[in-house]
Amino acid sequence: MFISNAFAQVAPAASGSTESSLLSMLPLVLMFVVLYFVMIRPQMKRQKEHKAMIEAIAKGDEVVTTGGLLGKITKLGESFISIEVATGVELQVQRGAVVQVLPKGTVK
Repeated sequence: MFISNAFAQVAPAASGSTESSLLSMLPLVLMFVVLYFVMIRPQMKRQKEHKAMIEAIAKGDEVVTTGGLLGKITKLGESFISIEVATGVELQVQRGAVVQVLPKGTVK
């Protein structure tokens, strides 16, 4: 009963197999394109903006660090900066630890 049905099936043509393999790859390609525009591209943009902000900081700027410290930049080095967090209290942090440059007059 089932054996006769199995013999009745025909093998797919050879020319149709190339189209089916391309169609099976299409969802994978579409997922990569969506992943690029949703995750990779915005992250690269944020990295460029952060790098430009780090390079543009100057003495006297008021900044926030990754640890949440607010302070005014007193000294600039190649890889470290000194931040005055209170009168007479200076901390050295890496340039990459700066998250945001605040408008002047924010820290009092």
